[in-house]
Amino acid sequence: MSFVHTHTGETLTCAYYQAGGYAPSQLGRVNHFLRDFRTDEVHRIDPGVLDILFDLKTRAGCDEPFHVISGYRSAQTNAMLHRRSSGVAVQSLHMRGQAIDVRLPGVATKRLQELALALRRGGVGYYPKSDFVHLDTGRVRFW
Repeated sequence: MSFVHTHTGETLTCAYYQAGGYAPSQLGRVNHFLRDFRTDEVHRIDPGVLDILFDLKTRAGCDEPFHVISGYRSAQTNAMLHRRSSGVAVQSLHMRGQAIDVRLPGVATKRLQELALALRRGGVGYYPKSDFVHLDTGRVRFW
């Protein structure tokens, strides 16, 4: 899995699943990479989020790194973003490490949304004006 963080410019390439299981050291790298960049707070990311991303990348047939807009969010950051935008949920799954906002270069955002909906493995939000898709491991729903 490869990522570029759109806010920090950081990159990460890792094999989070190895030899039939999740690789704890690699998950630690993911947790740090997807930290709340505003507060530098690190939180455990649900490996199911990574599984969704892996399946999307496979179905899209794309080798480009995911561009990450938002991973984990502290309660402080989420509250600030909620005050600025009605599109940010008060109890966002970002605060539990169960959500990510991404785009995938070479794949239209609408297509990424369609592929995610077909997985039926959590929430899918489509934000065409901001050019990203929200993915989470909560109940199956879309907006």
